[in-house]
Amino acid sequence: MSVSLEVTKREVRPRSLRNKLRHEGKVPAIVNGYQVDSTPIAVNAAELERLLRENGLNTVITMNLEGKKVNTLIKEFQSDTFTRALTHVEFISVDMNEETEVEAELTLVGDAAGVKAGGVLTQNLYSVVVSATPDKLPERIEVDVTGLEIGDALTVGDLEKNDDYTIVTEAEEQIVAVAEAQELSEDDENGEAAEPAVIGEDQE
Repeated sequence: MSVSLEVTKREVRPRSLRNKLRHEGKVPAIVNGYQVDSTPIAVNAAELERLLRENGLNTVITMNLEGKKVNTLIKEFQSDTFTRALTHVEFISVDMNEETEVEAELTLVGDAAGVKAGGVLTQNLYSVVVSATPDKLPERIEVDVTGLEIGDALTVGDLEKNDDYTIVTEAEEQIVAVAEAQELSEDDENGEAAEPAVIGEDQE
C-alpha cells in the first residue's frame, strides 16, 4: 500500500529557517537512499500526521521530488516532548522490488483461557523485525492468545507464517505467557499484618 505526499525542497541555512517552517505548519525533513542523493525537504505537518494516523509508520509514501517519483519509508522521526508534534523526519527511498526490514507491532487478540481460570497474562515482546518488499510490510501482527492455559506461552516461532513477509526476530523470543496468580498469605487475605516489634520493649 502506498499514499502520496506533497513535498518541497528547502534551504538548510540559516537554522532559523527550521523554526519558520514549523510556524508555517511544515516539518523539516530529509530524504535519501535508493537513487536519491541526500535532499532536505519540507512537508505539511497536518497532512503527514493524518497519513501516519490512518496508515501507520510502515506504509510507502510516494513523493514528487523535482519531477521524479520517489517511493519512501519513514526511517526516523523526532517529536516535541510535550505536544508530540513532529519536529523532524528522515525518509529513506526504497526499491519496490527489494526486501527491506522494519519493526511490526505485536497486537494481542482474544481472551486467554488461563486468565479466565485466574491466571495472569504477561506480554514480554511488543514488536518483531520483519522483511518484505515495501508494499507488503505489515504495520502490526495479531497474536491470538485465546487458547493459552495457565503455564502456557507463545514465542515468535509460534506465529503463523505469512507469504507476504518473513519474521527476522529469533524464534525463541517469548511474546506472551500465562502464569498462576501469586497466592496471598492468610494475613493478607484477612487484611491483617503482624505488628512490628518495637526495640526496647520486652518480648514475651
